[in-house]
Amino acid sequence: MGIIGPVRACKLFLLDFFMHLPQPVSMSDENALIAANAAFYSAFAMRDVEAMARLWAEDDSVSCIHPGWPAIVGRTAVVGSWRDILEGGRSPLITCHEPFAIVTGNEGRVPCIEMIGTLALAASNHFRRIGGAWRLVHHQSSPIAQAGDHAQKSDTLLPSHVH
Repeated sequence: MGIIGPVRACKLFLLDFFMHLPQPVSMSDENALIAANAAFYSAFAMRDVEAMARLWAEDDSVSCIHPGWPAIVGRTAVVGSWRDILEGGRSPLITCHEPFAIVTGNEGRVPCIEMIGTLALAASNHFRRIGGAWRLVHHQSSPIAQAGDHAQKSDTLLPSHVH
């Protein structure tokens, strides 16, 4: 075994020292928010009403606007709407695309594109950090006008991305 220099020996000692300290597994706020958003779409895909209910904040300040529905306010009503959709047997397969995390303190938003087959919806999921976990406080989605349809009605075109 060869002789190592004092700088390398110090680095190895420090590396060994730090490797034996408890290492909390953490992720950035943005990554944690994206993970919470993914859990929302996973609960939807699995039609898991209980998982969906656990994702929502436990207070009556939550709200939801499903495509074509009026605004729903209050935890009981919001979770009930998801129960009706998920247990109704007709919940569509929705996939989330282009999620983008925006974090400001204990509030976070994830604008994204929801795809139902070839139909694109603009969606916004709003979260609040409660007890260290991101909980949904608002979900809203609505169909995106096709650029050709919009161009016929207006001189401006819709952006191709939400962010």
